[in-house]
Amino acid sequence: MKRTENFSADPTARTAQFGFREVDIDAKSGLVRGVFDSVAGRYDLMNDLMSGGIHRLWKASLIDQLRPRPGMHLLDVAGGTGDIAFRFLDAGGGAVTVCDINQSMIDVGRNRAIDQNRLAHIDWLVGDAEALPIPGNSVDAYTIAFGLRNVTRIDEALREAHRVLRPGGRFLCLEFSRVADPVLADLYDRFSFSVLPALGRAVAQDADAYRYLAESIRQFPPQEELAARIEVAGFERVSYRNMTRGVAAIHEGWRI
Repeated sequence: MKRTENFSADPTARTAQFGFREVDIDAKSGLVRGVFDSVAGRYDLMNDLMSGGIHRLWKASLIDQLRPRPGMHLLDVAGGTGDIAFRFLDAGGGAVTVCDINQSMIDVGRNRAIDQNRLAHIDWLVGDAEALPIPGNSVDAYTIAFGLRNVTRIDEALREAHRVLRPGGRFLCLEFSRVADPVLADLYDRFSFSVLPALGRAVAQDADAYRYLAESIRQFPPQEELAARIEVAGFERVSYRNMTRGVAAIHEGWRI
C-alpha cells in the first residue's frame, strides 16, 4: 500500500535549508562542502564521539540487512572515508564504487585504503548525489549513510538512486531520524545543541560545522515522510526500521 504523501517538495524552490538557515539553493552544496572540508581528517573520530560508538552498530546492521555477496556491485554515496565500503568488502561483497561530493573526504578514504592495502575491488569518484557520474542500470545496491540530509534536493538524489540501480537492485539509507521517546528526544536535543559544538571545537577545531550537523538532523524528514518520498522516486516495497528508538533509521526500497 502506498503511503499518503504528506510533504510538499517544490521543484521550483530557489532556497534551501542549511541547518536552520535559509540560503540560496545554488549555494547550499558549496556550504556543505565547506563543512566537510573542515572536518574530513577527523570525521570518523567525531562520529565515535558524537554517538558514543553506536554508529558502528548501526552501520553493521546496515551491512547485515544488505547481505553482501560475491558479484554484488555496491555504489556507496557520500561515503568518502570508506567506512561502509570497507565493511561491505569485508562481509563478502564483490566490488564497490565510493562517490562523494567532497574531494577531501575521498582523499581520506583512499589514503585509508592504501594504508590497509585495499587496492582491489574499490573505485573512488568525486560526484554529486543529484547527478551521479555513472550509467543507469549499472549497480546492484545503493547505500547512503549519514549523507542524504546534506543533499540540496533530496528527491532528485532519490530519483538518481533509482536510475543507477539495476532491476532487482536495492536502496538503503542510514540516517539520523526522529526520536520516538519524548524523554530521550529531550536529552538528545540538549546533547546535540550543547555538547556537539563543544566537541567540534575541541576535536575538529570547528564548532560551527557540528552546530550545522545538529541542525541538519532536526531539518531532515521524519521516518514516514522519507518513506513516502522514496516511493514517489519509484521504489517498491519501501520500509524502515528505527535504530536506538529512532535516533537513526534504516530505510529500504527496491527497484523492480
